[in-house]
Parts: sequence; C-alpha cells; structure tokens
Amino acid sequence: MEYINEIQQAANDPQRLETLYRSAQKAGLVGKFSDDIQACYKESPDNVLIAAWYYRLQGTLAEQAQRPNRAMTWLDAVPLALLSGVLLGLLAGINQQFLNHMPYFVLFWSPIAASIAIVFLVVVAKGNYRRANLAIGLLILAALYILLIAPTQASWYAQPYLDQMAIHLPLLAWIALGLTLLWLRSLVPDRFAFLIKSIEVVITAGLYLIAGVAFGVITIGLLQALSIQLPADWMQFLAGAGFGLIPILAIASIYDPHLPPSQQDFSQGLSKFIANMMRLLLPLTLAVLAIYVILIPFNFFQPFRNRDVLIVYNIMLFAVMGLLLGATPILADDLSPRLKSALRAGFLAVSGLAILVSLYALSAILYRTFSNMLTMNRLIIIGWNVINITILGFLFYQVWRKGKEDWVQGAQAVFSRSMLAYVVWDLFVIFAIPLIFR
Repeated sequence: MEYINEIQQAANDPQRLETLYRSAQKAGLVGKFSDDIQACYKESPDNVLIAAWYYRLQGTLAEQAQRPNRAMTWLDAVPLALLSGVLLGLLAGINQQFLNHMPYFVLFWSPIAASIAIVFLVVVAKGNYRRANLAIGLLILAALYILLIAPTQASWYAQPYLDQMAIHLPLLAWIALGLTLLWLRSLVPDRFAFLIKSIEVVITAGLYLIAGVAFGVITIGLLQALSIQLPADWMQFLAGAGFGLIPILAIASIYDPHLPPSQQDFSQGLSKFIANMMRLLLPLTLAVLAIYVILIPFNFFQPFRNRDVLIVYNIMLFAVMGLLLGATPILADDLSPRLKSALRAGFLAVSGLAILVSLYALSAILYRTFSNMLTMNRLIIIGWNVINITILGFLFYQVWRKGKEDWVQGAQAVFSRSMLAYVVWDLFVIFAIPLIFR
C-alpha cells in the first residue's frame, strides 16, 4: 500500500495524518508509512507538520528496532530459504552448460536467489509489493534476454559475454534488492545504510558458506568411513541446495524488513565488528599502496604487457572502494574527535594513492586497446575504471573540502550518489554490450 498521496493531501491536517498513522499501525505498515513520510519530507522540508512526523517516526522506529520480532521473521525466512535451496539444488543437479560454456547454475543462481529474497522482504514488511514486482520483473527480463541474445552472437563474443554475466548478474540482483528497499526517491541516509548492510550481508553469507563447507566435508568423511558413496548428481544437488539456503539466511540474520535501511541496528554485533575491522585495515592498505607506488617505476611496463596484472589492479580498485565504504561511520558522533580526524587523514591518503594506481592501470588498458583493438572485456573494464576513479576523485574532494567536522556526511553523500553510476553501467553491460559485439 502506498501512503504518499494521502500524506501529501493531509500535509496541513494533523488529525488526518494521525488517522493515517493509526491505520498503518493496525496494518503493520509503519515502516512503509515512514518511507512515504521521508519522501514527502524530502520534497517539502519546510512543511512543519511533515517535518515533525519525520523526526517523530525516526524515534518510534528506533525504539521498535530495540524490540524486533525476530521469531516471526524466521518463520517466513526458513520456508523461503528451503525453496531457494531446492530450486538451486535442482539447477546444480542438472549440471547442464549454456552454449557448452557456462553452467546454468553459475549464470542464474543470483536472479533466483534474489527473487526469493525480495519475496521474503516484502512478505515480512507487508508492503512495497509494486517495487518487488518491478525488481523481480527486471531480473526475469535480464535472464531471458541473456538466454535469447547470447546464441545470436559469434562464439568468440558469446563466451566472454557469458563470463561477464557471471559477474554482472549478481550485481543486478543487488540492484533489484536496492530497488525494492529504496525505490527512486530515497534519502542519502537510507541509501548509505543499504550499502553498509549489503557489506554485512555478504560477510555473513561468507561465514555461512564456510560453516556449510566444513559441515559438508565432515559429513562426506563420515559417510566414506562407513563405505557409503553418494552418486555424483546427489552431491551436486546437495551442494547447490546448501548454497541456495545462504542468501535468505544471511539477509534474515542481518536485516529487519520491518524497518527502512536507515533505522537498522548498526550499534552492536557484526555491524560494529565489520566497521572496526575496516578501519583497522585502512592503515595496512595505505602501507601497501604506498609501497606499490614506490615500486611502480621499477616495473613500469608490466601492466602494459601482462593482462593478469591488469586484472589484479581492477580487483584491487573494487577492494579499496569496499574498504572505504565499510570504514565510513554511520554517525559522525560515534567517533571521538581524535579518531575522526585520523580516519579522515586515512581516507584522503588511501583514496589519493588509489587514484594514482588506478590512473596508471587505466593508461595501461587504454594503451593495449589503441595498440591492438577494442574488445568486449576491455570496454567493460574501461567503464568500471572510469566510474571508480571518478567516485574516488569526488570522495577525496568532499572529504578534503568538508573539513574535520562534516567530512563523514560528505563521504556518505558520495557513496550514496555513486549507486546510480553502478546501476547504469551494469544495465549497459547486460543489455547493450551484446548488441555492440555480435
């Protein structure tokens, strides 16, 4: 249900707004009501009544976050996780390859898992159904497009395209989740909180994966000790099914669908651990980048000649982006003035050195392109390099310009707005690249 039109009509009617809020409470849609209040507040920040409701709901949702009904959330999460596991297990058990190159499981696990995760989010929140339909529709459209367009390409284009889709479809799945939770009129705090929660979900999924692999190895060892050998297709099904459980369980462990992203709990547990870990890694990353910049003149032409070196550079660039994002505080007041100042200095140093290394890598790939030819992979990498270098440039500028007091808000704004660039380029890679390289 959408409240935004009714809120706009009642923007100067306190009694009607109160009635709307009580109806949202009865329907269990306070989170949706809060989202629409935030959207109206963004459009009309000078409206005193809307502003009062905006700040009132921030406090109300924060109190609710202290008493989340996690048991009911897991009652929805477990069946959907099992459904995801069964579907991905069947896909893995089939063990077929698309165009004799890419396993269907590797290619399409993320749209399937993300679609079920979106269903979980809207079922628990009891809202955002229109967003969910559009997000799932986007994933289905992308999957069908790949199935139909790849066979029309020449084999020397189709295979690298499918390799790229194994990377860019999971990114599209993340975009679909963001579309469900944020929509198009979200505020910076919600977008930034979504980015931080995304990191937490990925790390949590990694922990589940490690535990699942350990459990699987122990189970197989016990069965072999009893001279029991499971058929290969059963092993593939169980491996795919176990993997399919992870996305839903990770999201249910970290994210409370009743609340908007900015009202999630970041004050304890894994959230606090990840933030501290990222900040501890910042000086180590700075040392590595500094040493590398010093060594560049002694191995200057390596990335110009060696493709593998360029791949390492691009992985490094995304890792630095994730590190800086994870180290950015949710609230500036969470840090002491001394630590806040030291963290700002670390941001400036790491982003500055990362820009230098990235420009060096970009020059190498441009040299390889102009001296040879523009390939699909080169075009995609050039695009990602330009986007990430631009983001790092804006990040450096905003952190430096805002000064010691307001740099956190500046960094959050840069990361939040950069989401659009990731969305646009990912959609371009999925839908436009196969039309260029046929």
